[in-house]
Amino acid sequence: QVQLVESGGGLVQAGGSLRLSCAASGSYISINTMGWYRQAPGKDRELVAITTSSGSTNYADSAKGRFTISRDSAKSAVLLQLNSLKPEDTAVYYCAADLRLPFVSAFRRYWGQGTQVTVSS
Repeated sequence: QVQLVESGGGLVQAGGSLRLSCAASGSYISINTMGWYRQAPGKDRELVAITTSSGSTNYADSAKGRFTISRDSAKSAVLLQLNSLKPEDTAVYYCAADLRLPFVSAFRRYWGQGTQVTVSS
């Protein structure tokens, strides 16, 4: 069974920083894209940042210049450094990864359980 385990959320004042981490565990053959999404109360889930196995990255406009995504392939983990946080960054942040399981040809998206990030003004 595949799991994505997140950590690093919390409460921080505006202008502060947090670091989120997510590690994949279980039986899988390979990982393609890994990334982070967020969902604020009353809003749809939205992309924050993603990174592919080749190292390319893509950020939401709201994340550019403030957040940095990185990947530790040896640990099957993805990190998200959140700097210069704003109250509007308050949301549940979800890790996502496209994994390929044994005996399955296609990649499938898996989600973490979510970690709360709260930014106070």
